Amino acid sequence: MIFRPALIALCASVLLACAAAPEYQRPALDLPLAWKLEAPWRLGQPNDLASKGDWWRVFGDATLDALQQQALRNSPTLALAQARLLQARATLAATSASALPQLGLGERVSRQKISANRPLSNYASQNFSTVQNELSVAMTVNYELDLAGRVEQSIAGAQASAAQAVAELENTRLLLSADLAANYFNLREIDAELDVLDRATGLQRRALELVGARRELGAASGLEVAQQQALLETTLVQLELLRRQRGQFEHAIATLTGAAAPQFSLAPERRQQLAPPVPLGLPSELLQRRPDIAAAERAMAAANAQIGVANAAFYPSITLGSSLGVDSRDLASLFDAPSLLWSLGVSATQSLFDGGRLRANLEFSRAGYDATAANYRRVVLLAMQEVEDGITGLTALRRASLQAATARAAAQRVLDMTTARYEGGLSPYLELVTAQQALLISERQSVQLLGQELVTTVFLIKALGGSIPD
Repeated sequence: MIFRPALIALCASVLLACAAAPEYQRPALDLPLAWKLEAPWRLGQPNDLASKGDWWRVFGDATLDALQQQALRNSPTLALAQARLLQARATLAATSASALPQLGLGERVSRQKISANRPLSNYASQNFSTVQNELSVAMTVNYELDLAGRVEQSIAGAQASAAQAVAELENTRLLLSADLAANYFNLREIDAELDVLDRATGLQRRALELVGARRELGAASGLEVAQQQALLETTLVQLELLRRQRGQFEHAIATLTGAAAPQFSLAPERRQQLAPPVPLGLPSELLQRRPDIAAAERAMAAANAQIGVANAAFYPSITLGSSLGVDSRDLASLFDAPSLLWSLGVSATQSLFDGGRLRANLEFSRAGYDATAANYRRVVLLAMQEVEDGITGLTALRRASLQAATARAAAQRVLDMTTARYEGGLSPYLELVTAQQALLISERQSVQLLGQELVTTVFLIKALGGSIPD
């Protein structure tokens, strides 16, 4: 009869605990069935189990490959993400231990004096002051009955957080490699522009010498010399501005690879490099490939588990406790039968009034889950936007590159004809200067478009999750 109320309370708490943890379900998203494609795009066959590793090797650039490996070894940003993953795994291990019984061993050795004036426990007995030893050895066992699911949900939340840390590490690696590749191809594009300007300045210097010689012979005016000199000086200014931009990209690459900017240098390399083709999967397969989407989804699972933890706080916390040991005032009799002591019991705590603290914690957890769900939808929509931007951007850049090649050929013909007309005295020197400038603009535009195509390809691969389907 004594244990009947406790048994009824225990059964009631079990029934109430069934509603403590909401079932986690990933929000459904309205994803399009296909991308907006134009030739020469084709669909690929993605595999979410395939490695998302060295995607940059599709560019076939040995220098870029070496820089990427250096960044993976030395980047402090990547090291920070790895440390956070280790913290998340340690937290998971510590939280998982809550599901197991906790064993403890305690020893106590003391010599103490008992007061003769301590409060009486019985008026018929007399107090005495004694000095004695106390030797005690005891083992304790404690186990929390997870009736309300607090421990289970705490472990589920820690597991989701650890999975989120794995995805965030992969996302950090993807962002690091993509930023490095983008800065590298921007630098190489500037190298190509510098090559164009170097050749242009050589031609412009020879033209200045020629028009200077013609002036000495009386076949050219001082205005023509001044025009050619102004063109040369303008080109030299552009050279200096490009060198400044190249230095900034070089410094960014140094930081990404974990090197000090003053001690890092990258030799110019002037060769034409074409962007590789990028096959595409379906929009829904972004959910399998993008690590930031995986991280956002795992954050929702962790937030959902926190709702369960907050909900479990409304129900009693029940712990089974036991101890077994020996206690004596002499070492010789410490392990005798009369020195044996033990205890076995159940403790339960239940909050009766907290001023609304538990309810506020539950509402906070629910709002936290709503925030992670909204962030998940945002990340998915942003991912689709980035892929579609990359598709349309590359399509437009490739059309522009073809038009730029045609414009460059036309500018070269105009320069050839204008030079012949000027040498024959049929056109003023200003027309020749204009033709030279037009050809320079066309050549720079061609290499700029090629560089933009490489950078846009990098960002499209990043938007696809760093893996290219076959």
